[in-house]
Amino acid sequence: MINLVWLRTFCTLVEVGHFTKTADLLFMTQSGVSQQIKKLEQQLNTPLLIREGKSFSLTDAGIKLNQQGQSLLQSSAELEKSIKQDDPYTGTVKIASPGSIGLKLYPYMLDIQQQHTQLAIDYRFAPNKNIEQDLADRKIDIGLVTELSKAENIVSQKVAVEPLVLVTSNNVTNISWQQLTKIGFIGHPDGQHHAKLLLSKNYPQFDHINQLEHRGFSNQISLILKPVSRGLGFTVLPLHAANAFSNPEELKVHLLEHSVNETLYLCQNRHSLENNRSKFIKKTIIDFIG
Repeated sequence: MINLVWLRTFCTLVEVGHFTKTADLLFMTQSGVSQQIKKLEQQLNTPLLIREGKSFSLTDAGIKLNQQGQSLLQSSAELEKSIKQDDPYTGTVKIASPGSIGLKLYPYMLDIQQQHTQLAIDYRFAPNKNIEQDLADRKIDIGLVTELSKAENIVSQKVAVEPLVLVTSNNVTNISWQQLTKIGFIGHPDGQHHAKLLLSKNYPQFDHINQLEHRGFSNQISLILKPVSRGLGFTVLPLHAANAFSNPEELKVHLLEHSVNETLYLCQNRHSLENNRSKFIKKTIIDFIG
């Protein structure tokens, strides 16, 4: 394999046409330039220069090496630049969040991608436990979760709070524990967690979600409120998820006596090297939802 340092010295010499000027340009001695040219000739086992006193001309091999060597050096420089490049608006950023916050955040991330067309947003909806595992396995760059991770390799920062609300169809005006047991519960990936937080604060009868009849389940955040709007059950969600429903007039959002806020944490793997695009997206997320 051709030594790129010797090749750069050779191509510079050919371009400058003088040993002393080449040495000055490369911050070398003249003898150092001569030694590198000789080493390159020995490596290729062929003469590259015809020396004529203080001047020189190229052999056929020297002409060929200069032509192809310039291209090789250019490719090497471009490769080095590409590897070192850390443009905040270029490349892929992998994000995961629960569906509720995703309803609010993902469309905004698409706005950011439209502003920076070399940026690619890889956005996935997942429950907290899956997000924590993907962060640990370095499958994603940024995770948004609603339960503080206890994993040593994950760092978390509080970025927002959102009230949890109880949602029924619009024909339910007043809510009580007896009505909840009659209506039944519509589940979703974070439904048990949300219901426990809100119902335990407002109904002393509540002990576990299994006390309530389960009337359905959906893991598609945009569809969770469909059965609720049809009177098939109630659910508990963050307020922004309820507000994002396509037909809000079909729903009733109940503000209970004791409000409960859900904390949103932005998480990353402690051992991952953070690039500029991840820093940019992290700041964008915090500014938007904070």
